[in-house]
Amino acid sequence: MAWPPGHPIIAFVTDRARAAPPDDPDALVRRIAAAARAGVDLVQVRERDLDDRALLSLVRRAREAVAGTGARVVVNDRLDVALAAQADGVHLRADAFAASHARTMALPPFLIGRSVHTRLEATTAADDGGCDYLFFGTVFPSAGKPSDHTAVGTAALREVVAALRVPVVAIGGITTDNVVDVARTGCAGVAAIGAFMSAPDAAAMASRVDAMRRAFDTRSGVS
Repeated sequence: MAWPPGHPIIAFVTDRARAAPPDDPDALVRRIAAAARAGVDLVQVRERDLDDRALLSLVRRAREAVAGTGARVVVNDRLDVALAAQADGVHLRADAFAASHARTMALPPFLIGRSVHTRLEATTAADDGGCDYLFFGTVFPSAGKPSDHTAVGTAALREVVAALRVPVVAIGGITTDNVVDVARTGCAGVAAIGAFMSAPDAAAMASRVDAMRRAFDTRSGVS
């Protein structure tokens, strides 16, 4: 298995536009390093506007930044870059090719994840058999989505979790204030952009990661 049973997955999804300063690649790499030292399990490098050379360089630097920690680095949608950079995996968009196709080119322990937004997308991805995990959302309104983007809420998250055996990681608007409610759905973990990109320093990053992990360690009323 990608993660031990019962281990909550805490994922950091990058967005260098929210780094300070946003045009400094070192700022994002430092944040990745801080998140890895704070205990995140997964770093998804999601910088869709970078050209191939710049993305490859960033992923390689991200791998160096997490060295010696338990964090693993996956690349958003670019299987070719993930393989070239010797990343730990790829995270596919909902409309990308089947995960089972990616699996023919990258055997375990290479990770394959996928973003899904509906129960149908989730069950289709799970039935395909190639995914190690799914990101499901957007659970709450998120700064990373348009204002008219529909948030699915925790009820829909709970239904998807109950229907699937693949680990389901909640994403979208998740903060230390609402993570307990998310954990109570029985999901396998949480992924966040803003909660980690907005941390002002390494201490704040560690505090937020710890709060999210404790929400799973102490959760009750899972149904």
